[in-house]
Amino acid sequence: MKTAELFEHKTVFSLEVFPPKPDTDESVIYDTLNELSDISPDFISVTYGAGGGQNGCKTIQIASDIKERCGVESVAHLPCIDLTKAQAVEILDSLQAHGIENVLALRGDRRGDLSETGDFRHASDLISFIKERYDFNIIAACYPEVHPESVSSVDDLKWLRHKVDCGADHLITQLFLDNRYFMDFSEKARIAGVDIPIEAGIMPVTNKRQIERMVKLCGVQLPKKFVRVLEKYEHNETALRDAGIAYAIDQITDLIAEGVDGIHLYTMNNPYVAKKIFSAVESLISVSSCALA
Repeated sequence: MKTAELFEHKTVFSLEVFPPKPDTDESVIYDTLNELSDISPDFISVTYGAGGGQNGCKTIQIASDIKERCGVESVAHLPCIDLTKAQAVEILDSLQAHGIENVLALRGDRRGDLSETGDFRHASDLISFIKERYDFNIIAACYPEVHPESVSSVDDLKWLRHKVDCGADHLITQLFLDNRYFMDFSEKARIAGVDIPIEAGIMPVTNKRQIERMVKLCGVQLPKKFVRVLEKYEHNETALRDAGIAYAIDQITDLIAEGVDGIHLYTMNNPYVAKKIFSAVESLISVSSCALA
């Protein structure tokens, strides 16, 4: 099933996982998936490899197994920063052969001063390439707090609209910790003509290193409420985990009340956290979905 169709009838709840590193027992990801499938998410997306995509080929197999073994729709991430057109065709043909209908088309993170060797400069280039040759449902990323490389929010919205015009069917946001950024972004995106579903990406912050890494990579702003939580519980692993879960639940509750199209939970392969959050918001999603039916 193409994920864009889901939003016509319900408030979507989906998950993200990542493949195991090359030196990790592969059975671990399947244990994680078995637990995550218990909550019946609308789909599970699989990032392209771990730690830079060295083992990206596992993405296709895991995405296929999510559909065949877990009975859950899947999405395969595809970054294009060093991808040639020939490589893209090889990957897309393989995805198609495995019955995968949904692709999250990304540029991918730049690697310092290393030059890029692929045929695609932007995610929009990959989106156009896929749309011209295949029948995949294409998902794209968006940034409530503005992409770090954009010169302004207006410039960022211009490029987002370009992604949609190139063929994106559904958007997932980068993580954010202040819902005001998401609501403001969503309103401006609609005014700019972005008329496809926008799913809010939520990452439960369960340790201090995690958020420090995210701030560095994505430029996420830390609201005062979150900083107080971090400062109070940073030296108690269990307390910080539970506080992070509570914070994410509070975010999701507010977003659902505001009529968000969907929630995409960055699980960090932690089924305990994902299941705790889903159990707390399941009834809210159900009521919201009934209103759309």
